[in-house]
Amino acid sequence: MTSPDTTLRMPPEWAPHERTWMAFPPANATFGEPGSATLGAAREAWARVARKIAEYEPVTVVSAPLDLPIAQELLGDAVTLRPMPLDDAWMRDIGPSFVHRADGELAAVDWVFNGWGAQSWATWTKDEHIAAAITAVTGAARVSSLLVNEGGAFHVDGRGTVLLTETVQRDPGRNPELSHAQVEAEIHALLGTTQAVWFPRGLTRDYEEFGTRGHVDMFAAFTPSGSILLHRQDDPEHPDHAVTRELRTFLETARDAAGEPFQIIDVPAPKTILDDGEHVDWTYINHYVANGVVLLCAYDDPHDDDAAAILAQAYPDRRIELLDARDILRFGGGIHCITQQQPAPVNRAAPLDQRAPLDQKAPAGQSAPAGQSAGPGRG
Repeated sequence: MTSPDTTLRMPPEWAPHERTWMAFPPANATFGEPGSATLGAAREAWARVARKIAEYEPVTVVSAPLDLPIAQELLGDAVTLRPMPLDDAWMRDIGPSFVHRADGELAAVDWVFNGWGAQSWATWTKDEHIAAAITAVTGAARVSSLLVNEGGAFHVDGRGTVLLTETVQRDPGRNPELSHAQVEAEIHALLGTTQAVWFPRGLTRDYEEFGTRGHVDMFAAFTPSGSILLHRQDDPEHPDHAVTRELRTFLETARDAAGEPFQIIDVPAPKTILDDGEHVDWTYINHYVANGVVLLCAYDDPHDDDAAAILAQAYPDRRIELLDARDILRFGGGIHCITQQQPAPVNRAAPLDQRAPLDQKAPAGQSAPAGQSAGPGRG
């Protein structure tokens, strides 16, 4: 594991960004074969997010080399494209977690990625190299970890506190040989945190076959004030009705790095609870904070505007943009899952586009079945 290094610190998501990184959905068993309606829907949904973010900050989209023409067609000149081999398109999980060094320069944590706990349906022979490839493009210092972890599995407040989930970092498919203390020590060393809040579990559908086993960015997120936005399901017919009450009860007893209790901001789930006969995994917590804007998942639901009003209070200095995320959630994640921020360093190095990409090759494989929801929490 990494030796403790208190000079590393992950800035909160609302700190200034240099750019956002995303990935263009490749043809695979999750999104569908070339020419399929499901693949087309995914690519349109991802492209809408990229184009919207590009109105506020630079965006670089990683694309499988063969997909560059269609990516260019959908994205236009609004974003920068980078050819890299891909298995999937959940940049929050496969990309690096950018941190600052003591001198203000950028570093990038390269966690071990193993397909959300070496799940039988997942393939990661290409995606496990994406963090290193992006790090090389940015010129950031690469910090390698032996901890299996994903970007959607934690959230920091920039004040020393990190949110984790017992069923993710302590998952036998991820870090079976590590003690609770060892996992926590590695997290603190690489993110510059001192206090970990370990939620006991995640949302219900995240424990189905194609779930991530509890990614925190589906149910809890910090705000600049230090308050925590918490997913709340009010319909007793939805299995998360009991789960979200369990999570709130737990959080009421937790403390931040300063030893203070959290102010909890309840964010009601969408009113819709069923889609095609299944309980939805829709959530407003899986939003993305970029320069001057918060991109909020929308579902053509009566609660969309209510969630936007809550986020507007949490981010009074940013515009709230509602984007229909149903064609993202159907594949297993939300807007936060498909984005990864590159914070602005205090001392800037060479311009990003003057840095050469890292070439890499790896065999292809399989993913989750086309069009089938992978459960919440990818990213």
